Order: sequence, then structure tokens, then C-alpha cells
Amino acid sequence: MKKIPQTIFILCAFIVFGCSTEKLAEETASKDPNFRVTQSFSKRKNKPLNTSRESIEDPCMTTNLIAGQHHIAGTVTVDTDEEDLIITYRTNEDWTIRATHMSIGNCEDQSIPTTGSGNPKVGKFEHHTTHNDGINEVIYRISKDAIDENYCFAAHAEVVGPTGGETAWAEGTPFDGNNWAMFVEALLSDCDVEGGGSDPR
Repeated sequence: MKKIPQTIFILCAFIVFGCSTEKLAEETASKDPNFRVTQSFSKRKNKPLNTSRESIEDPCMTTNLIAGQHHIAGTVTVDTDEEDLIITYRTNEDWTIRATHMSIGNCEDQSIPTTGSGNPKVGKFEHHTTHNDGINEVIYRISKDAIDENYCFAAHAEVVGPTGGETAWAEGTPFDGNNWAMFVEALLSDCDVEGGGSDPR
């Protein structure tokens, strides 16, 4: 007879804990209203990538997306519209994107998460998304109100290409650690819409 109340107590505790965990996950998923991500793909060979309506044709900054340290798998571009900073990962024809990780913040505060030895903690980046098969363009939009004039970002990706699965980084300044990870430093005013940046709308 004593075992029945114990069992019921354990069962109730499990249900309560399960409900609390689900609620926490929902709150975490909607934690940052200043951030949005979209993805697109093209299955046609030997054709231009199927860029979305949000894509920037003439970005104010372009850097290579380096895969496996030795391959140019595509580009990472930066631009703005009136409200957002727009960072776009776009791969070359033979590469697709499985996941992206983004950390962005004030350069002086060194806000990109790193280990004590200076390597980036990709798993701790503020923004991360897994993507469907065949994705070759991912667009991150971050409210300009949430970014300082002098900002740094680390754009990491998991890509698949002719050499198989690879880690990829937007080409920029190496971190202080002992791997080849990189970050990009930029000025928000360099992408001023009135000063020559593109407005995709």
C-alpha cells in the first residue's frame, strides 16, 4: 500500500518537470525578438542560385565563406535596410549548408564567446539554426537598434560539398586560439542605405 503513493508522487513529479521543460524551451526559442533567419535553395544544376526576395544584389561588404580551411565554398555578405543588418551566407553551386551559427556584438567588449585559450565556443553562439537538405542561402536579419556602430561577428557554418562535410567560417581576422576560426569587424555606418548600401525593398 505504501508503494502506490510513492509511485503516484514520482509520476506527478515527472509530469510537472516535463511541462516546465517544455515551457522553458518555448521561452528560449522566442528570447531574441531582434533576430530572424530565412533559408532558400535551388536544385537546378548549372543555374544561378535561387536567391530569395530578401537577397541583396549589391552588398556593402563581401567576404569568402572558407570551408575546411582551404576551399572557397561561397560568400558571406553584409548589408542593411532601414531597420536591419542583413548577413547572408550563400554557397557556390557544389556546396550546401546544413547548419549556421552566428555571434555578433560590440568589438571592444569581445562579446563573441571564446574559451580561455581564445578559441570560439560555437555551441554558445547566440544564434544557431539547422537547415533542410539542399539549402544554399541563409539570411540572418538583426535589428540595427541592437548593434553598436563598431561591431564584430563570427559567421560559422556546417557545409557539404565535393570534399564531404566541412566546417566553414566567414573569412576575416583569426581568433587568438590555436585553430583557424575567424571573425569579421565592421562599422554599421559603412552600410548606410543613403551612403551607398542597398535597400532590398
